[in-house]
Amino acid sequence: MIMKLFKSILVSGLVIAAFSAVSCSKWLDVNTDPENPTLDAAEYQLELAHCEFYTNSATQFAAWRTGMAMGDWTRYNGGGNYWNVSYWYPVDGQVTTPYQWFFVGAGPTLKDLYTKAMAAENWHYAGVAQALLAYGYMLMTDLYGEMPYEDGLSQNALPVYSTGKTIYLGCFDQLDEAIELLQKPIDVSLPPLSVGDFWNNGDTGKWLKLCYLLKARWINKLNKKGAGSYLEGKYDESTILECLSKAMQSNADNTVINHTDDNGTTHDFLGWDEPVDYSPLYSVCGMNAGYMVTKMLYDNLTDFDGLGVEDPRADHLIPWARSVKGADTPAEIKWSDDGLWRRSLGVDMLSNINSEGGPLRAAWDSKANHFYIDSDNNLRLGDTVYVECTSESKGYAAKKDLLYRRGGANVDASAESGSFYSRVSSPTYVGTYMEACFIKAEVLFNKNDKAGAYAAYKEGIKAAIELMNDKLKVWVSEDPTLAACPSFTPMSEIDIQYFLANGIGTAADITLGRIMTQKRLALQFSVENWNDMRRYDFNKNIFLGWDIPAYHFKVAAAEKAIPAGKAYRRWRQCSHEYNYNSKNLIAIGLEVPGADNSLDNWNRADDAWTIPVWWDSDQK
Repeated sequence: MIMKLFKSILVSGLVIAAFSAVSCSKWLDVNTDPENPTLDAAEYQLELAHCEFYTNSATQFAAWRTGMAMGDWTRYNGGGNYWNVSYWYPVDGQVTTPYQWFFVGAGPTLKDLYTKAMAAENWHYAGVAQALLAYGYMLMTDLYGEMPYEDGLSQNALPVYSTGKTIYLGCFDQLDEAIELLQKPIDVSLPPLSVGDFWNNGDTGKWLKLCYLLKARWINKLNKKGAGSYLEGKYDESTILECLSKAMQSNADNTVINHTDDNGTTHDFLGWDEPVDYSPLYSVCGMNAGYMVTKMLYDNLTDFDGLGVEDPRADHLIPWARSVKGADTPAEIKWSDDGLWRRSLGVDMLSNINSEGGPLRAAWDSKANHFYIDSDNNLRLGDTVYVECTSESKGYAAKKDLLYRRGGANVDASAESGSFYSRVSSPTYVGTYMEACFIKAEVLFNKNDKAGAYAAYKEGIKAAIELMNDKLKVWVSEDPTLAACPSFTPMSEIDIQYFLANGIGTAADITLGRIMTQKRLALQFSVENWNDMRRYDFNKNIFLGWDIPAYHFKVAAAEKAIPAGKAYRRWRQCSHEYNYNSKNLIAIGLEVPGADNSLDNWNRADDAWTIPVWWDSDQK
């Protein structure tokens, strides 16, 4: 990690990110002398948006990478690290970016922001800084387990590691301090929180609700630790419910980052050189080729738990392509009413499709004006049924709309819709009412309160649908032509109410599997999906339709990384740690159950990916 070096990098290259962050295009505007930037010179209120941007990007990049391994998405055959991960072959190439974007992009500046804000008695900035530090460090321990925490942002060039428990309890302390600080009044002469805050636009009430949601979320992960106080690292059921009563009570309370397609002049400073105002998921998915829905996600959206009713969100999560309906079109493909759009089918990861060379990306034949598969493998010729979730942008890429056209900018017949969460202006749901509802439903179900659990479960689904519909309405109001594509057409109230009445079950037949599977549908591309699967040990009765992909057992390297009988439970540390801080990384292994300390470096073991992080274990 070399935190001292990271701080010097930050000072020389990143702290020019002092900002006036009222509009997205100014999130990272330069406000200090670009010839001589220093951390000391940055005003604390102008540091916050920088920290929010990098903290969210770290989280979203992690969410995409963990999400690829949890069964909802895959990529075309041979499609690099993310295709590998989708069949449970984790590789080192996936583990670095979230680490860098938090520890380089956010961490040191957050520490500086907190110190300056406390000195100025601007409790609101200090509270948000502590909340973000806790949020970022909790992400790090979710991903990697152990991490330099107490020593992590110090001047020590070789910081010592902390255990997962130390990090976890430390994050609770920081979050509790944030809650206390956000409730304190500040002098009216001080910069208001709205100057630098683009997550909640300076609304301390929303920040408090977010803190209480995070607290409930984190305590809920301790279900393997036994009952007791969360302050002692135990599962604290009563505190979860108390926190939820102070968290979001409707969608109006949500913390949502509304990304834009403005292509602002300010770009990130960590080498990607991309606009800071667009969605991070567009960066890693929407603008890239070949990401496809799996049969697991397809089935959960079109026939949830065999109830025979399609979810109105299905059209918006499953990608569509322009096409012409023919006599030989597979009957299971859904078409738009006008016959101009067809919806993707799902890639069956439990079949032999990967072993048989698929799925392949469809190509575009500009002469015949249709999609086709460019392959001599006859088994693959039908892969045109899989529509990738690539999308386009008006601001960033200067295209005509949000539809990606495989045949070129003016070839409407080759258009693809993308998916709801991977577009340039897709929202990031940092903390939401729907998540609060699903946590409550889970807790009440486990207390055998089925009526209460069902009420919270249904309310969570309703909130998720309404939240998605709000964004769909924005997209078609900005560009009415998009409404012709079923992926953008807002959901009708009739369809919503029919699904809620007939497609989710009843209080009498509510199951934990229905609760947790609907939660993952609502929280698409969230690290919480991996967290939930780990803490419930990848139980196939709880995560409906899931199983380890068939191809995993055909690839020797995949089976070495996650051997039979084990599961995907952590990331190995990135190369910066084992190259430059290996002594301390090796030392912490003595406190990690399951670590093979007979090796030169326990964290480099082939199957280190299977060692549970602290909260996922029975470790005290």
